[in-house]
Amino acid sequence: MTALPDLSVQLYSVREPLAADFSGTLGRLAEIGLTRVEPFQLLANAENLASGLPKHGLTAPTTHQSLDGGDLEAIFQAAAELGVGTVIHPFTAAEFWQTKQDVQRIADMLAAAASIAAGHGVRVAYHNHAWELSTIIDGRTALEVLADALDPAVVLQLDTYWAGVGGQDVPALLGRLGEQVVALHLKDGPLNGVTAVQLPQRQSPVLEFDQYAGDIFDGIAASYAYATGTLGASR
Repeated sequence: MTALPDLSVQLYSVREPLAADFSGTLGRLAEIGLTRVEPFQLLANAENLASGLPKHGLTAPTTHQSLDGGDLEAIFQAAAELGVGTVIHPFTAAEFWQTKQDVQRIADMLAAAASIAAGHGVRVAYHNHAWELSTIIDGRTALEVLADALDPAVVLQLDTYWAGVGGQDVPALLGRLGEQVVALHLKDGPLNGVTAVQLPQRQSPVLEFDQYAGDIFDGIAASYAYATGTLGASR
């Protein structure tokens, strides 16, 4: 069996515990066995990450952070200082994906961000939701139109759950996107967009729950145990 890449967890999954006790929440994730996390809102959380990650033996190779506004120099400087290699723009809303011109504007925004990121030794990626796959432009998904328009320095993180919700055959989509996809979000659940019934993940390099009806740490622990014990993911 081929081992999965090193496991991470998207910290958005534990956003409520983080708001109450940032360091303690990181500690609970480390106790599960995780050594990597994927932060969200990097700039807002940078100070807590700078103290909490080394305290609990964690690293953050990737992060989510909006790149369509704000101080990009500060974002990428913070990423570099925290050891983050890839800053992922988490979404651009559905209304901005209707035409090729719309998609080109998104590609241009990401290219401009990537040119700044390169000065800090960091790269830029885009993370999809459902609408980039359910929106069809000239017979192709809007995400694939974006992939063609991207600067070579910009890569993709494919959320396979949302791609499925968007109506795509995910393995076929991955085949078409090829090496532009450098990271995955995988999660189990009915492909109806109801995130509260997402299940513990069974094959995920980046463990993530958008919502979870039970105890979130139990869900993450079950996902981690399955991925490391059954799928051979690296700790």
